[in-house]
Amino acid sequence: MDYTTRLGSLADYDKGKVIPIDDDPKNYVFSNIFEVAGQSAPYERVAVAKNFEYVIEVARAEGASGWYSAAHDEFVLSMDGVVEVQFVKLDDPAAVVAPGSQGAVKLAGEPAGRKMGRVVLSRGHQGLLPHGAAYRFVAQSPACLMIQTVEGSETVQKWAEICQNS
Repeated sequence: MDYTTRLGSLADYDKGKVIPIDDDPKNYVFSNIFEVAGQSAPYERVAVAKNFEYVIEVARAEGASGWYSAAHDEFVLSMDGVVEVQFVKLDDPAAVVAPGSQGAVKLAGEPAGRKMGRVVLSRGHQGLLPHGAAYRFVAQSPACLMIQTVEGSETVQKWAEICQNS
């Protein structure tokens, strides 16, 4: 049997299904990241995978997000579209995000610090969201992001709505 890998997009994806080789499909659950992003509000960070405290969040990037920071490094991967990530080196990271806290924290306003620059991510490009910095996303048209982080206050869990098992 031949298998073909086909990467979807927000505008064009197949719903898909679990196809185990030698097991019961009821032992598995999955969701389609493009479907999740397409049904989410801009920058709503929906958990689509979880391993202990670590999560993969999917976000629909559209317009400018608020500013975020975390007490640990995070990673972002553009799955569809072009997204600019803007960075500010925080003057006092511990005053913005409590040391040892988990997950991303949405900041109340503009972060205090100096501009660090920006990264432009297009499909397949990954960027580091470093500890000690604030970041925001800017997308001129809808895009899909995957964010590797730790479960926190910004993580939205919709397991019953997004998961299917056959």
